[in-house]
Amino acid sequence: MKTLNAQLSQMLNQQQQHFAEQIVARQYALQPELWQSYGAKGRELCVRDVMYHFQYLSEAILAADPTLFADYVGWVKQLFAGLNFPDEVMLTTLECTRDILNESEEFSEEMMAIIDKHIQAGLEQMQQAPPASPSFIEAEAPLTGLLEQYIAALLQGERHVASQLILNAVDQGISIKAIYLEVFQRAQYEIGRLWMTNQISVAQEHYCTAATQLIISQLYPHIFATEKIGRRLVATCVGGELHEIGVRMVTDFFEMEGWDTYYLGANTPTTTILQTIETRTPDVLGVSATMTFHLSLVEELIGLARDMPAGQQLKILVGGYPFKKRPGLWQKLGADGFAQDAQEAIDIANTLLATE
Repeated sequence: MKTLNAQLSQMLNQQQQHFAEQIVARQYALQPELWQSYGAKGRELCVRDVMYHFQYLSEAILAADPTLFADYVGWVKQLFAGLNFPDEVMLTTLECTRDILNESEEFSEEMMAIIDKHIQAGLEQMQQAPPASPSFIEAEAPLTGLLEQYIAALLQGERHVASQLILNAVDQGISIKAIYLEVFQRAQYEIGRLWMTNQISVAQEHYCTAATQLIISQLYPHIFATEKIGRRLVATCVGGELHEIGVRMVTDFFEMEGWDTYYLGANTPTTTILQTIETRTPDVLGVSATMTFHLSLVEELIGLARDMPAGQQLKILVGGYPFKKRPGLWQKLGADGFAQDAQEAIDIANTLLATE
């Protein structure tokens, strides 16, 4: 039998477009001077955005964790600040969401209390969250000079220059692990921040990510030269998750430590992951989710993997943005551990296997 939170989450998901259209209509009526100039196309995009808000709201409700929704609202605040949208836009959206859901009379008092709790967390976050994130380029951090040159080359569209910077660094004796953590990882964070604050375009962000993936592949002759130790990793993103560079870097760290790795990449269906566990019999399964609304898929995958004969001794590590924001979330979903980065992932995996 489904919990009340699960029932409510399902109801919101099933009717998200219906409610989104009502919320946008209410918002247009309350703020006509702000919205009318955007025309029919703008209204269509507003409905799409509110449906996106609903995905995060319903997932937070399913997890019974209002802070998951609050974290998302804080992200939206920073995104809107980069687009020069006033805070009033998201504040009004949240208030209209609460009012429309309450007026629908489709939800019990207990359900509305859950909705109110989550939306209130979002409203409070709008008041408290900073309008922008600090830069990930820190003067005192290792390899900051290389990081700055690398990002500059990518933003100028000079992929070959960026590649040569990395290859030269390797030739000079800088470890590949340090380059991954201090250059590639921080570059991805900084480029994401620049996109979110509207300083670069989506095209530039995609170019930078694709270039980094290509440059990483040029290091594979070094990475795959490590002697094998007889342990196996399967690493993957859940279905629908397109942010895969982080779990790719994790996989490479395991490879550098002598593991046999089987990397499935982005947007991998649950059935395919389970089949791979059955055939590869890994010691560790690494699962990545960046978008909060994919957490239910992570939980489902973990549960199904545990029920398999090949999953009885399997150690499951998770990673990604929502796990960084919510300490203990990994335990709630049934994983054996959570890692902040690739080095921590290999350290935790070794610890888990050593305690068997």
